[in-house]
Amino acid sequence: MNHQHPGRRTVLRAGGLAGLAAAAGLAANPAAAAPAAARLPRIDDLGPAVSQFSLMSAVLTGDTVHIGSRNIEPVQIISVHLPTRKVVARTELSNGHSIQALAADDSGRYLYAGILQKASGDRPNLFRWDLSTPDEPAEPLGAIGDRDVRALAVAPDGVVYAVGGGSSGAPALWEYDPETGRISNVGTPDPRATLARAVAATRTHAFFGAGTTFNGGGDTSRAALYAYDRSAGTFTSIAPPEMLRDPSIRDLAVLGDRLAVSTAGSTEDAKVALMDLKDLSSYKIATSIGKVAKSFTMTGDTVHYANESGLLAYLPSANTVTPVAYDGPGLGEIWGVDSRAGKAVVTSAFGFVAEIDPARRTAAVIDLGTAGAPMAPQTVMGIAAGGGHVYVGGNATIARHTPGRDTVVKLRAPGEAKDAVVVNGILYTGQYNSEGIWCHDPRTGKTGQVAAFPSEQNRPLDVTFDEDTGLVLVGVQSDTEGGGALWTYHPRTGRQRSFADPVDEAQCVRGIASRNGVAFLGGDNTAPTGPRSTVVAFDPVAGRELWRIDPQQTAGTAALAVRGRHLYGLSRKGGLFVIDIPRRELIHRADVTSVSNGFAALVTNRGVVYGVSDTTVFRFHPRTFAVSVVVPDIDGGWYSGAHITNDEHGRLYTMRGRNLVRITDRPGH
Repeated sequence: MNHQHPGRRTVLRAGGLAGLAAAAGLAANPAAAAPAAARLPRIDDLGPAVSQFSLMSAVLTGDTVHIGSRNIEPVQIISVHLPTRKVVARTELSNGHSIQALAADDSGRYLYAGILQKASGDRPNLFRWDLSTPDEPAEPLGAIGDRDVRALAVAPDGVVYAVGGGSSGAPALWEYDPETGRISNVGTPDPRATLARAVAATRTHAFFGAGTTFNGGGDTSRAALYAYDRSAGTFTSIAPPEMLRDPSIRDLAVLGDRLAVSTAGSTEDAKVALMDLKDLSSYKIATSIGKVAKSFTMTGDTVHYANESGLLAYLPSANTVTPVAYDGPGLGEIWGVDSRAGKAVVTSAFGFVAEIDPARRTAAVIDLGTAGAPMAPQTVMGIAAGGGHVYVGGNATIARHTPGRDTVVKLRAPGEAKDAVVVNGILYTGQYNSEGIWCHDPRTGKTGQVAAFPSEQNRPLDVTFDEDTGLVLVGVQSDTEGGGALWTYHPRTGRQRSFADPVDEAQCVRGIASRNGVAFLGGDNTAPTGPRSTVVAFDPVAGRELWRIDPQQTAGTAALAVRGRHLYGLSRKGGLFVIDIPRRELIHRADVTSVSNGFAALVTNRGVVYGVSDTTVFRFHPRTFAVSVVVPDIDGGWYSGAHITNDEHGRLYTMRGRNLVRITDRPGH
C-alpha cells in the first residue's frame, strides 16, 4: 500500500529528489542490510488490534448451538443454550486457526470438527467432542491428507465424510470410520478442482461438491458434483447442467428424501436445487438471490438458507426464492442456519445468534459476548490511519482506535476490510467478499457501502488515494475467473468505475501506488505458469494504459510505493525493484529476502519508503536503495498478509503479534 494524506504531497515529492543519484545502474546482487540509524525508533503498544469471539461455523443439536471459532487462539468450540441464553460448555482444539466444518451424528452425542491451518503436516485436522461429557476436551482423530477441512457430514451409520483443500493437488473425499478409527482417501473425482466445500452423506452414498473457489481461470474446473457409491467405491457425476456455468458447488445437505444443492455464483447469481435421492436425475432448480447460497435447513415445507447478507426462503412447491422479512438486526455473513420449533436459528459473524420466526416476522437475538463467549485478539486484515484514528479490519468488524483513549469502537461491516485508506478524516475500505468499497465517517458515526462492482471482482488487495485525481484506487483479484481489476471511486462526486484485467487476464492487481494522476498497478499471477510481476502505468480518469514494464522478478508483485520519481516494488519472493518513472526504466534490483519473503506492504513516510513483512519492519535508503531493519522480529498477527500505514504526523502503524503498535522513526537521511 502507499497511503498518502492530502496536504503532504509537496513534502513527499521534495524528499524524493534526493534519490536521483541512484539511477546509474542495476544492482542484481543481494542487498546487504545497511547499518541501522543511531537513533532507535520509538514503539508504542496500543493493545489488541481486534478483540472479539470471531466465528466460522455453527450447528444445532437439541436446544444448543455449537459454534466454531475463527482466527483466535486457541481455536475452540462454544456451546450456547438457547433457552437460558448462556454459553454452557467450551472446548479447545490442539491445532489450527479456524473451524469452518462442524457436524453432529444423528444421536447428537458426537460433534465432529475440522480445522483450517497455515501449513500441512502431521498434526491432526479432524477432531471429535463427546457432548455427553462436555468437560472432557475434544479428542484429535487424525488428519485428512488435505491441509484444510472445509466441510463434514456424518452418515446415519456414524461414518464421517470430509472435504477441503489447500494442498498442492486436487481435493479428495475422505472417510473416517469410528469403528476402526481409520481415515481413508476414497478418491479424487475432479483433478481440475481447486477446493471442495460441500459434502453430504446417506447410508448408501456420499456426495462431493467442489470447483474453483480460489485461483480461477485457465483450465480449472467449474461446479463439480459427484455421488460416491459407498459399497462399490465409485464416483458418478450428477451435477445439474444448469449449475455447470457457476464456479463451484457451495453447499450440500440431506433433507429427508432429497439432496439440497447450491452453487457459488460469480458472473451469475447462485443456484439452488433439490434432487430426488431415489432418482438423482429428477430435480427442481431455482436461481437464488445473490452470489452465496449455503447452510440449508427445512422448516415445515420451506427450505431456509443464507446468502451473503441475510436469510432466504426456497419454497419447492412454487420453485421460488424470497428474502425472509423480520423485525431485527442485519445478519451480515452467516455461518449456520438450523431449525427449532418452527424458527430458523441463524448464527451471524457479527457475533450473535438470532431465532427468527418467519410467520410472525420476529427475531430474538442472543449476543455472544453477553452470553459468555470469550473475547480474544484475532489475526487481522487491513489497516489505515488518519484524522486522529487508527482502523484495523477483522472478521465482520472494523476496530477504530483513538490513541490516547482506552476505548475501541467496533464498526459492523460484512466480510473483511482487506485494506483501507483515510481521506480527509473519512475511512474507505476494500471489502471482501464482493462487497466493494465501504465508508465510515467518524463525525457522523455512519458506516456503509458507497460503491459496488461486478461480483466476480471479489477480493480487494490494496487501497490508496491519489491527490491529483481525487480518486480512491483499489487493486482487486478475481478468485473464480482469474485476473483482476482496478476500481476507482471519487469521494466528492460519488462516481465509481471498474477496469477489468488492466494487467492481463492472468494477473490480478496486488500492488497499487500513484504519482501525478497515474496509477501504477503491480501484477501477480498465482498460477504456476504465465506472466507475473508486470507493472502497468494506467490513467484512471481516461481508463487507458500508458505503458508497462517487466521488472524481471521470479514471483508476482507483493507491494508498490512511490517516492519522488521512483517506483519501488517488492516481489513475493523477496525481490526489490526500482523503476525511474519519467524514464520508464528499471534502474535497480536486489535480493531483500533477509527482511521480506512472501506477502508484504510498503508505505512512503517522511521521505522514505518503509516496508513490513510477516517478520520485520524495514526501510530503504533514498539514494542507495540499501535496506535496513527498523524493527526486527515484529511477527505481526496477520490473516492475509502484512500491512503498514502512516498518519498525517509521520507515525507508522502495524502489528506486533496481535497488538497494534505505533512506530516513530527518524532515519536521518
